[in-house]
Amino acid sequence: MIDAFVVAFATFFATVGPLDIAPIFAALTVGSRAAERRRTALRGVAIAGIVLLTFALCGQWLLGRLGISLAALRTAGGVLLLLIAIDMVFARPSGGTGTTADETEEAHRRSDVAVFPLATPLIAGPGAMGAAILLMADAGGDLAREAAILAALAAVLLVALLACLGASQIQRVLGVTGLHVVSRVFGVLLAALAVQYVFDGVAQSGLLGPMQGSG
Repeated sequence: MIDAFVVAFATFFATVGPLDIAPIFAALTVGSRAAERRRTALRGVAIAGIVLLTFALCGQWLLGRLGISLAALRTAGGVLLLLIAIDMVFARPSGGTGTTADETEEAHRRSDVAVFPLATPLIAGPGAMGAAILLMADAGGDLAREAAILAALAAVLLVALLACLGASQIQRVLGVTGLHVVSRVFGVLLAALAVQYVFDGVAQSGLLGPMQGSG
């Protein structure tokens, strides 16, 4: 159960990227009063939590309705997470965990940024949604593991909320270099986990069965 929590926390931390969200949130709410920033942060994290919880609890059912196998999900999710991890290691902005240039430009024209872009795609982005489904699928119906995964999700959302509320302080303490160092460390961990998902998905699909037998 502890292992499941640690893996889930590292995965969600990497795909949500609370420390990456902080400077973006600070830029989007510049000129807003402190009380207004708190309300925006709370609403954004709450909405993102509902979105990710929905994907975590209903993702496998949705895959079944679409006829997508767990092996395909593991492989595709692993590839997606690997692309995000590569961007994290090289400190490049990624559409999987953040906003595109067009989305950022649109966000600056909005008066309320809680739903877009804070809740989605900054917090509940494609990477985090895919991770939620993958992690819950790997739990295999084990209630203790599922509870650990949901607890890790709640912990990362709490970190994201604190990061938004203390965005200015985080920027001053860590600076750009410090933020990139943290991002790179979690990027490496996410890359290893992503490759493992790809290996597991390919193995589960049975595609390598004949190759192994012929050897």
